[in-house]
Amino acid sequence: MIIIQYNRLMKKLLFFCSILIFTPILLIQAEPLFSPTWEFRLDLPEGYELSGGDRKNSFSFKSSFGTSLDIMVYPDKASVAALAEEMEKRLSNRGKTHIFNYNNKETAVMELEIGQGRDAMTGWALCLELEMQVAASTKGGPNTKAYMVALAYGPPKPELQCFHLSVLDSIEGGEGDRHLPGAMTTFLHPRGKWFTAKLANSNLVAHFRENDDVAAQSVVDREFEVMKFYLNSKLWQEAWKRFYRAIFKDSFDRLEDAAFLLERSWNNEVLGPSGDGEKLEETQRLGTRNAEGYYVASKALEWVQGFEYERDLLGSDFVNLVTAAREGRGDCDSRAMLWAIIIAQAHVPSGIMVSREYSHAMGLADLEGAGARFPMKNNSGKAIRWLVAETTSQVALGLIGETVSEESKWLGITFE
Repeated sequence: MIIIQYNRLMKKLLFFCSILIFTPILLIQAEPLFSPTWEFRLDLPEGYELSGGDRKNSFSFKSSFGTSLDIMVYPDKASVAALAEEMEKRLSNRGKTHIFNYNNKETAVMELEIGQGRDAMTGWALCLELEMQVAASTKGGPNTKAYMVALAYGPPKPELQCFHLSVLDSIEGGEGDRHLPGAMTTFLHPRGKWFTAKLANSNLVAHFRENDDVAAQSVVDREFEVMKFYLNSKLWQEAWKRFYRAIFKDSFDRLEDAAFLLERSWNNEVLGPSGDGEKLEETQRLGTRNAEGYYVASKALEWVQGFEYERDLLGSDFVNLVTAAREGRGDCDSRAMLWAIIIAQAHVPSGIMVSREYSHAMGLADLEGAGARFPMKNNSGKAIRWLVAETTSQVALGLIGETVSEESKWLGITFE
């Protein structure tokens, strides 16, 4: 698991799990940035600070690691290709430009090699069509497209490349880009053709793209490299949250068909093939709005609890979620993340909680029912008592271990 690998850089810890109801704690969530003018979002690594721009059509950020990000929105360009060509000339860029399709939109990626000598900079640029259009009243005609260019760059140091790629990969040009693999990952690892693969510990066969597992693992490895920069930083908790948010965003769509098939199979157990059977006793006794959600969360928990426990002592320790779903293996945070995505696909608000001290992770769900709960605000600011899910022991939803009960040693992350 990634937590164990991260802790290995700090100190060795032991973990033993027995069953007990957990003590409530207060968890805090960091938030990505959103432009109300153009409705794009980005999730910057911690330590980036706004340093310039008009804060409407242009933004500049600098980080404590020597990296920079410049974002500009243009409502009057002919195309992404035209914008990329203009930026090449303006920057005297020596790197290559690549045009490709991202989420059915023409997109450009530029390899940046600018400046000379002490002023030399390297990095990447992303030119992206935004969903928000320019109103007719502004242009005097039909609505027109708006385009963004984002430049992520810094001194020519190989270790900084993970920041540039991570920053640009977090950009969403609008609501349609939510829960999709980022543009940079899609460029570096094209999704490929559809194929089918059996899901672990089941007879279900789901659709995936042929490069999904490799691409998902590349995101895990890249974001772990970013997170290592915060090893001794006071911002380590925010860095952890961002790490898991990046994985959730990248893997959500990759697992859509798998989650759908799993949910349907479990609901058939409740309702019967015709859809008009009786509810199982465990959902009948809830008598709440979330009876089916509770059942899906319980069955998803049983599914990931049956995975093979695996640690990679030489790697990042986090099995990407596509591989985890197909091969039935992974450590606690891989399982908790997979569980959170499955129930989120079933429209159950979800999250995870992680502990550096305990080298452990568990799932969180906004569900009614008995069990351990954690008070934490959701992404809309509403205070919720989240139900906990232990993914590595054969226990029911809401039960966790007594040896991990000190509330100050847990960190919570919710997902949208």
